[in-house]
Amino acid sequence: MPSARLAVDIGGTFTDLVLEHAGRRTTVKVLTTPDAPERAVLDGATRILRAAGLAAGDIAILIHGTTLATNAIIERKGARTALLTTEGFRDVLALGNESRYDQYDLNIVLPEPLVPRALRLPVPERLDNEGRVLRALDEGAVRAIVPVLRREGVESVAVGFLHAFVNPAHERRVRDILAEELPALAVSLSSDVSPEMREWERFSTTAANAYVQPLMARYLRGLEQGLREAGLVAPIFLMLSGGGLTTIETACRFPIRLVESGPAGGAIFSAHVARQCGLANVLSFDMGGTTAKICLIDDFRPQTARNFEVARVGRFRRGSGLPLRIPVIEMVEIGAGGGSLAHVDSMGRIAVGPESAGADPGPACYGHGGEKPAVTDANLVLGRYDPSRFAGGTMTLDGAAAARALRSDVAAPLALSVDLAALGVVEMIDENMANAARVHAIESAKTTEGRTLIAFGGGGPVHACRVAEKLGIARVLIPSGAGVGSAIGFLRAPVGYEVVRSLYQRFLTFNVEAVNGLLDDMLAEATAVVAEGSFGAPTTQRRIAYMRYVGQGHEIPVPLPPRRLEQADVAAIRAAYDAEYSRFYDRPVPGSDVEIMSYAVLVATVPEPWPEAPPPAPRAAPRGTRAVRDTATGEVTGWTLIDRAALVAGEAVRGPAIIAEDETSTLIGPGWTASMNALGYIELIWGTA
Repeated sequence: MPSARLAVDIGGTFTDLVLEHAGRRTTVKVLTTPDAPERAVLDGATRILRAAGLAAGDIAILIHGTTLATNAIIERKGARTALLTTEGFRDVLALGNESRYDQYDLNIVLPEPLVPRALRLPVPERLDNEGRVLRALDEGAVRAIVPVLRREGVESVAVGFLHAFVNPAHERRVRDILAEELPALAVSLSSDVSPEMREWERFSTTAANAYVQPLMARYLRGLEQGLREAGLVAPIFLMLSGGGLTTIETACRFPIRLVESGPAGGAIFSAHVARQCGLANVLSFDMGGTTAKICLIDDFRPQTARNFEVARVGRFRRGSGLPLRIPVIEMVEIGAGGGSLAHVDSMGRIAVGPESAGADPGPACYGHGGEKPAVTDANLVLGRYDPSRFAGGTMTLDGAAAARALRSDVAAPLALSVDLAALGVVEMIDENMANAARVHAIESAKTTEGRTLIAFGGGGPVHACRVAEKLGIARVLIPSGAGVGSAIGFLRAPVGYEVVRSLYQRFLTFNVEAVNGLLDDMLAEATAVVAEGSFGAPTTQRRIAYMRYVGQGHEIPVPLPPRRLEQADVAAIRAAYDAEYSRFYDRPVPGSDVEIMSYAVLVATVPEPWPEAPPPAPRAAPRGTRAVRDTATGEVTGWTLIDRAALVAGEAVRGPAIIAEDETSTLIGPGWTASMNALGYIELIWGTA
């Protein structure tokens, strides 16, 4: 009976694969193929099965995460999309909420809507805020739009009507009419994609779903066919941005929920490691080839949110992207990866990212035609990488090419040596990542102090010590398989689905029966989706209410009991809100009523305990030294080189040293001491003997 589990994570630079079978773990990294991402998946699957001595028929489950939806939006390579909306509201996508992410920039650039104005088509209809029909849907007007859609070559339609989140009848009738007239047309309804108040966010999310739906459906169906032809008979699941798994059918229907699927796997991986090691408060640090992702994890659970921005036009600027209203694991993601490009800006400063060399051509040292210096080039010049062992030995890095690129774009303009230019690049990227972590913690009303940094991804263990120093963190953990951590996280994720809906309530007039009726409907919907892939496994549920004081503009999530509410629960829920508000803003607001704007119900399978692979028995390996320039002091000294496979549990390794493995290298800076714990994880402690 098949028992192997395979996870595939497509990143901007590398596609990572992890296979777990009979207590053993096999990993493979291959370069992503941006023109046809499925090619790297199929090639990697062939390699990893060969390495594990298995056939495609031995796979019991395949779990996949991809950035394809995100990239399609960023690069504007989605379908030609139209928006059908309530007459008088065609410009909601362009108007937004009239806020400016930079109040004082007279030349501010705002993100362009995914649907041009000519394809934002008004329809006569109107519902009030309680879903009552004020103006019946003009079906003739809908049918009159069909020739326009044909003439303009529209491939996908988003339907977003005012107050459709309360009453979806008009949107569903439009869907039925379009299905009669244009059966091949993809249709996304706001009442299905994002049934919440706030029309800008709802319309934007629906438009984005429609924009990527044809592309994602073709990709997922094509990948499924390719895997089936290769002999895979196992079910295929997709990683959702909220941390659960879902079927291909649901992913094709709501592809916008896949925008953060890869990073979500990394957060799940960190939470799993935190639980194993009994670490209640950690900072997850995932640095790959294109981006770095930072997530706060408390009580073994990643922080979550319902708001996300994609395709920001202002670097790191909140409010400068297209808003998406979907369940996500909350994290900060910045253009800081091994492929991030370095240059000297107009003020004579070293700047790094967010532009990336990606997989093609990649950093200069890849030897694939890249001429611009990247962070990987700087690390190589500083002596931090073994050029013959990069990516598991599948490629040899060209140190001379890295030096030439750094000399041309950084060293020469600043009259620096190549070594000092490389040091500046690495120090700048480390500061960018540390600063992003600080800001993210502050915005979450939390701190980085006292946390353990869990570092993974190809670049995380390389930069972890320096980032930790900048954040005042004294403990770092490098799990086994760190180079492919997000893919391992896929294997730890439950099958799950979250439903969010709006129902306005105030505590002074709280209608328990109305809320229970809504939550029951939401539970039934989420349970039905999970049942498609749970195969009868037991499930658990979480319920959340999003509340605010009357008159405020933003909500705070508060957990609800996982059962039908009773009148006696109302006071306890109000007290829980006051306590959570005080955590954010120091004290509650006495005498103010609280309004509940929306509710969320998450149903997920209870993960089966998966036996961890025991740490491999240490094997003898030669230890040497390498000249490395320390980014903290700028001094060049001999760093001890150790193969991770040669480490013995409990053995202390004093920095400076480098622990090398196939997917990454762990740098132990001066003042740090590393040791291997019983799980085979590397623990780094600052300032201990």
